[in-house]
Amino acid sequence: MLNFAMYLHILITMDIEALYKIFCEHPVITTDTRDCPKGSIFFALRGETFNGNAFAMKALESGCSYAVVDEVHDAAQSEYIIKVDDVLTTLQQLARYHRRALGTKIVGVTGTNGKTTTKELIAAVLGEKYNVLYTQGNFNNHIGVPKTLLRLTPEHDIAVIEMGANHPGEIKTLVDIVEPDCGIITNVGRAHLGGFGSFEGVIKTKGELYDFLRKDHRTVFIDAANPYLMGMTDGLELVRYSTEPLDGLKVKGEVIECAPCLTFAWSADGGPQHRVETHLIGDYNIHNMLAAATIGLSFGVSEQQVSHALASYIPQNNRSQLTVTERNKLVVDAYNANPTSMSAALNNFSAMRVDNKMMILGSMAELGDVSLDEHMKIIDAIKASGIKDVWLVGEEFRKTNHPFRQFANVDEVKQAIKAEQPSGRCILIKGSNSQRLFQLPELL
Repeated sequence: MLNFAMYLHILITMDIEALYKIFCEHPVITTDTRDCPKGSIFFALRGETFNGNAFAMKALESGCSYAVVDEVHDAAQSEYIIKVDDVLTTLQQLARYHRRALGTKIVGVTGTNGKTTTKELIAAVLGEKYNVLYTQGNFNNHIGVPKTLLRLTPEHDIAVIEMGANHPGEIKTLVDIVEPDCGIITNVGRAHLGGFGSFEGVIKTKGELYDFLRKDHRTVFIDAANPYLMGMTDGLELVRYSTEPLDGLKVKGEVIECAPCLTFAWSADGGPQHRVETHLIGDYNIHNMLAAATIGLSFGVSEQQVSHALASYIPQNNRSQLTVTERNKLVVDAYNANPTSMSAALNNFSAMRVDNKMMILGSMAELGDVSLDEHMKIIDAIKASGIKDVWLVGEEFRKTNHPFRQFANVDEVKQAIKAEQPSGRCILIKGSNSQRLFQLPELL
């Protein structure tokens, strides 16, 4: 048995290949000492308010076989503690090593709006023929992406990996970990402007996916009618889809109705049309549907299987979701909001052929210096819709001049709902996750 000092010396110099051998024997990763499956490896991440290194021994005592740290505390005297220079970097490098070792085909997904829904639709379509791993929930950042990749097994045929960003350079960091074989940018819009600095910054950052795919002539799936995306396509291998009558389309689609769920028709390579009745709210979701169809066909999924998957998909993520309660119909899109997605939601809700419309809208986060202007634009859009029963939530809306009901936070909204018991309404619930409007459906 090696003493601790000798073992630690060995592990300080441990490279990714050596760590990967340990991972192959213990292929479950955790970063939370409250969730330590027996035989797993604990990665001691650090943040502004926590330091996982201090809990390395607790992780081992809770069931982990190893703990990876970049600080060794005095109490952490165990031969099962692995010292590295930086835990996060090591986690990311291990994920890339694992991705390369397996060689699984990977579809990379990013975009301002629709990336999570599109990711789930792609996974549903590909799941008609393949064993698919895909990003769970919103694990699309510098920690969630490597953790997702480390869930890959030899049994998976394809992976669909969602990548998000709030600042320039983040997509490049993620694609360098994922190394996707093909990819899609769903769209670019006015989100996280405080972090990106400008709309041009958003375009440049999302385009980092294209930059990676361009190097090896890897395939890009693209909405051919999107001028911002098409403006970045020099040197790319494109597979196109659209609702517009353009040349060279793999998939063409059109909206039939939204009453309130989307019904659309699509065709591949100029062939016969397929009618699909979906469970998603909003005509803007046709672009997500066509993207999933295009990718599915490119991987050999049949047209019939594509239509079946799209018709069967039921959202469970507070995005474009129709919920029918005892008293009301709810259009729930409460996971996130930015000027582009908020405008789309308002336009769609205004066009829906339903009576007694009501809206509960939360402030949009991370807009920086343009926040007031962007919230005023939403106020103008609300006024133009003609919908009178509007509840606005959050500080950013409070700063605007408007005639609608104003609430400081979701708790005030809850109190109003309990007191007034709205019924017989069709209610749009839309706002940034920070407003916590996802707590409202159970009260309505």
